[in-house]
Amino acid sequence: MSKPHFLAHSVKDVCGVIVVEGLKAGTEMLGVITDDNSEITVTANHDVPIGHKVALVDIKEGDTIYKYGQDIGKAIADIGRGDHLHVHNVKTKRW
Repeated sequence: MSKPHFLAHSVKDVCGVIVVEGLKAGTEMLGVITDDNSEITVTANHDVPIGHKVALVDIKEGDTIYKYGQDIGKAIADIGRGDHLHVHNVKTKRW
């Protein structure tokens, strides 16, 4: 296996966390889902900083965002597969 660009922990996750520096838009990213060691590929639609999230599937406004198999918030805009997830399109459900 090549070195992964992102990691997801659960097959339930709709996003993965970038684990490489300098990820550029257009990169065909390799990801690993650590629960079962499966691989997934996604093309990055944006430059994404290390430690930030990338969508693994298309997400509709209002959908729940799962990371580490846990509900971490909701989409406040439609998010395409390969898009950068951050405060501009994901908010907590707490407030």
